[in-house]
Amino acid sequence: MYRSGISHSGAGSSVEVTLDKVNWIKGSILLGAGLLLFGCATVEDVQILDNDLRRLQLQMNTIQSQLSGIQKSGQKDDVLKKEIAKEMASYQKKNQEEIAAQQNEIQKVKSDLSLRVETLQSEVRVISTGLEEYKDYAKRPSREIDRVKEDLAPRMKLLEEREKALTEREKLQDSQFRALEERLKGIEDRLKALDGKIATLSSKAAEPERLSPTKEASPEIKGVSTGAGDLYRDAYGAFQKGNLEVARRKFEAFLKQYPNTDLSDNAQFWIGETYYLKKDFEKAILEYEKAIAKYPEGDKIPAALLKQGLSFLELGDKTNAKSLLRRVVERYPLTEQAEVAKKRLGAIK
Repeated sequence: MYRSGISHSGAGSSVEVTLDKVNWIKGSILLGAGLLLFGCATVEDVQILDNDLRRLQLQMNTIQSQLSGIQKSGQKDDVLKKEIAKEMASYQKKNQEEIAAQQNEIQKVKSDLSLRVETLQSEVRVISTGLEEYKDYAKRPSREIDRVKEDLAPRMKLLEEREKALTEREKLQDSQFRALEERLKGIEDRLKALDGKIATLSSKAAEPERLSPTKEASPEIKGVSTGAGDLYRDAYGAFQKGNLEVARRKFEAFLKQYPNTDLSDNAQFWIGETYYLKKDFEKAILEYEKAIAKYPEGDKIPAALLKQGLSFLELGDKTNAKSLLRRVVERYPLTEQAEVAKKRLGAIK
């Protein structure tokens, strides 16, 4: 332990006092260094340690002064003085080395603290920059949406106006279309009635010429026997009376017995008519087709094509109906059937 004052009882006591002080100084230095190395050194701790080092240096100077006083006190033991001086010089050198080492450590600590501070500042800057970029990125979708809304606003308004105008136009067109449908329905009904009348008149005009017997008891058409003429007249009479089932069976019997006479194409056509008048349009189309296929040179071809077109129209098949009606107009333009076909084509939408 440090002892206050200097003893004059001899050189041994003076050396003991000096060594105690040196040991105390050394311990203080080591304690300060330990605090720096193993503690959480701060700038304030470094400042305190630096002050302690200065104070210890002053104490060293004091010890040296005391040693000088001892030398001047007249002690004659030169050997002891030399040993003390040598020992003090050794201690002083060691202490200075330790102080220098501690100062180096302090400088390293300062450098490490400075580096850590710079690192933390750099990380803070990076985080701040990233945060700003994120904020800007977070705002970007909102800006894009606003821009898209601005671009779409006039287009949406224009579309709404067009939709409104289109709705009004559709209402007007629906009204006009309903009126037109009613007119077309009336026209179709009149045309159907007219078709029936035309067919009846045509058959009445054609049949007497073919069926009236001559003085030689043979029909007016060459190649048709009296039996064939009678059978045909019988079937046609049933048709004119509206006995459609009876007329069909008799026309079928006629064709079975006389398939290739001048009246055979007529008989086949009237079979189709019996189905048409019964509104069995699919069977009527098939029977009209037989008249067209079996008797391509017969005079009922225009009428068969026309009635096929009208049958398809009744079935709702406008595509086939228009195709057949156009064929009548193109192939038989000078016939009554062509005139009817033109009118029906004009009414089809």
